[in-house]
Amino acid sequence: MKSLVLGFLAASLSLAAAFAAEPAKTMETSIGKVYTDQNGMTLYTFDKDTVGASMSACTGKCIQNWPAFVAEEGAMADGDWTIVEFTDTDGSVKKMWAYEGRPLYLFVKDTKPGEVTGDGVNEVWHAAKAE
Repeated sequence: MKSLVLGFLAASLSLAAAFAAEPAKTMETSIGKVYTDQNGMTLYTFDKDTVGASMSACTGKCIQNWPAFVAEEGAMADGDWTIVEFTDTDGSVKKMWAYEGRPLYLFVKDTKPGEVTGDGVNEVWHAAKAE
């Protein structure tokens, strides 16, 4: 019985640690340290988003070119990492990650980890810089 309880406790702690981990990583790029998804693809912010809003301003063709950094089912906000909603290309409302109140996106023209080709696009897209 004792080993069963200890096993359950260990599994619970592992699960809690998995949810507490930051959703993004950091990587050194040609423009400095930026946030990336787990595959090393650069994350971006959009000037038309309102900081702290509950919904992304990027919809339609925008979300096709700048896919949301999707929050997995069951993901929970933690500290500077929050979750906001976005309207996907199929019209459904889904959840995405935001850092310090700014929704995060990928860029379809970035094809390799560490690329930052979206930084400065139309003067409204910026790589999410890590401090």
